Amino acid sequence: MSAAIELRGVTKEFPGGTRAVDGVSLTVDKGSVFGVVGHSGAGKSTLLRLVNGLEEPTSGSVLVGGQDLATLGERRLRPVRRDIGMIFQQFNLFRSRTVLGNVLYPLRLAGTDRATARARAEETLEFVGLSGHGGRYPEQLSGGQRQRVGIARALATRPKVLLCDEATSALDPQTTGEVLALLRRVNRELGVTVLLITHEMEVVRTLCDRVAVMEDGKVVESGEVYEVFARPRHRTTAAFVRSALHSEPDDPQLERLRARHPGRLVTVPVVDGEPVMDRLSPLLREHGVDFTLVHGGVGEVSGRPLGSVTLALRGTPGGVEAVAAALAGPARREAGVR
Repeated sequence: MSAAIELRGVTKEFPGGTRAVDGVSLTVDKGSVFGVVGHSGAGKSTLLRLVNGLEEPTSGSVLVGGQDLATLGERRLRPVRRDIGMIFQQFNLFRSRTVLGNVLYPLRLAGTDRATARARAEETLEFVGLSGHGGRYPEQLSGGQRQRVGIARALATRPKVLLCDEATSALDPQTTGEVLALLRRVNRELGVTVLLITHEMEVVRTLCDRVAVMEDGKVVESGEVYEVFARPRHRTTAAFVRSALHSEPDDPQLERLRARHPGRLVTVPVVDGEPVMDRLSPLLREHGVDFTLVHGGVGEVSGRPLGSVTLALRGTPGGVEAVAAALAGPARREAGVR
């Protein structure tokens, strides 16, 4: 699969020596949904501005559709930018223009004739579920509807790439789900490559095919979403995963669990392809160990089961130790140890 976006050793420094992006290399395949997750200040927004040509790298190369943006110059950069749509956290709509006027705006800038532009704008509004809303103004719409207008405006020029800057951060959970479902339709039905930045791992879990985790301007981990969720290698990634899965007890919960449940607390991840849970019942019988399920949850990531269960093991010290040892390794950890 060829690359829609490629960053090769990209660094961006600002005056004063601040290095917002530090040696980042990433490949976003055509037709995929790629998420970049990180806390505030991690470098995500600067990375997005590098991809749409609003910032130039201090070093390294940013390629969109195989073209190195830094080598193009402003005249040759304009048509590349027309292939890149952008949606924003705060919608960035023109309050003085109607919904239809907002969607028409990039088409008129691109020189599309009036009749073609109107037909395409109305078609795009229908795609995002706002047919019949063209005459309304942004202030008359809900937050979710405004973001749909933003998506329609970004899609009006029929871009090959859609960049999403914290596109759901200002929305409630139900509306977030609706907008993410729409973005998945954009990807699947229109074939648009989507690159999004977010601080919410739940967005990555719901929408993305691959993910990169950023910290202090660097990519500290990247890969297919399921593998990153199932086997996080970096502490920042592990913290993001816990925030999305909610299947492991946090420290206050652990203290309450220890107070209520005698025995040794062990957290066992439930990962597709790892038969740990299948081995549990025979192990308990063999060593005469009883257990209580005290915490846990199993959901789906990329259509595959993922989560964890925390057990309180009870029995002879030797039997409990034997069960814990049999479950030991990357698939088991003492509850509370991360």
